[in-house]
Amino acid sequence: MKHITIIVPDGQGNLSTLACIVGACEIFAEANFYWKKTGKKEFPKIELAGIPGKVKYYDGSIIVQPQVDISAITRTNLIIIPSSLIRTYEKAARGNQKIIEWIGERYKQGAEIATMCSGAFMLASSGLLNGRTCSTHWAHADTFRNLFPEVNLKEEKLITDEHGIYTNGGAYSFLNLMVYLVEKYYDRETAIYCSKVFQIEIDRQSQSAFAIFSTQKNHDDDVIKKAQVYIESNMTKKFSIEDLSSRFAIGRRHFDRRFVKATGNTPTEYSQRVKIESAKKAFESTRKNVNEVMYDVGYSDKKAFREVFRKITGMSPLEYRNKYNKEAEV
Repeated sequence: MKHITIIVPDGQGNLSTLACIVGACEIFAEANFYWKKTGKKEFPKIELAGIPGKVKYYDGSIIVQPQVDISAITRTNLIIIPSSLIRTYEKAARGNQKIIEWIGERYKQGAEIATMCSGAFMLASSGLLNGRTCSTHWAHADTFRNLFPEVNLKEEKLITDEHGIYTNGGAYSFLNLMVYLVEKYYDRETAIYCSKVFQIEIDRQSQSAFAIFSTQKNHDDDVIKKAQVYIESNMTKKFSIEDLSSRFAIGRRHFDRRFVKATGNTPTEYSQRVKIESAKKAFESTRKNVNEVMYDVGYSDKKAFREVFRKITGMSPLEYRNKYNKEAEV
């Protein structure tokens, strides 16, 4: 019989943490129900595990009691790590050190690990994500990169699956991860059943359409900050990266390296993201058509604009406009 462990972190959680725990329990319970209904005799055992004692959430108004001390679980097939508070990440990591060490030991034994939203921070602190790809909530991407530069963060991904480690994007997208895991640990039929019962879109791959681009100025390179402000203030102007690096008296290659180190993007990528974020806001709040918005953000080539927009958001400009602006659609 397979065994699935859902971690109950030792405090430093919030309502999202609780939602992840409850959501995972409910979906696995429904999967087990369907598994039995279709004649399968063996189904995964689901346990909530943590440090002994009650864990309080939402100012103590909600209490979760782990079913078992993690030290009592010596073998498990899958470990689920829910989201956690980022602003108290370091405190949370210290408080959950025993759990983090236990996760590392179980992984060495062959257990798989799945993180939900900011749960990636807990897993990354164990070192298991170094050199590997992962995702987390797009809003925490800059903080994550600064804390864990050895991890290959892909915040546009809704789900990553690499070497027995699964991660997912932000907030309630953990539900998509759960359906993905049901298919892995049960079968496709059960995953489709759960997606229908809980009305969760199956096979969703991207969280890009939900991302709000932040201007990535949480760094100490003042010259690059000035370059960022210049890009943002001259969005419709045409200038090359050579022009930009010359403006700040830095060689092109060195400028590129400094820009990537400071922001996580090349200057070209940064300029594209600034333009597309502006286009998204225009599509959401005005009745301008695609061509009008395209020209407003500095593009004159329809194909280029469409390709960059889809690359960043996962949708075409028209699809995005129709999805987020009902007046424009009418």
